[in-house]
Amino acid sequence: MPERIAELVLFTRQGCCLCEGLEEKLQALDPPQPLRVIDVDTDPALQARYGFTVPVLALAGPGGGRPLRELPRVSPRLAGAQLRAWLSKQGVG
Repeated sequence: MPERIAELVLFTRQGCCLCEGLEEKLQALDPPQPLRVIDVDTDPALQARYGFTVPVLALAGPGGGRPLRELPRVSPRLAGAQLRAWLSKQGVG
């Protein structure tokens, strides 16, 4: 049975340049990493939890559900192979 690739969850909000930059870098990874983007402003509970701390990157639990494991803040300088290496150190993919 093939190993399931972990899904990343990116908590974001519209108009956040850090959020947009991280999303673009994650979508550009080769090989691609499954990514779900959630706008915290669409849910009052998420808005209360994450406030202005976005972007927050998390790893989805087994089957893509909960519980989520929040990852440390990603440096905006990381991209490409450096971002892939950082993700690997976090236990992703």
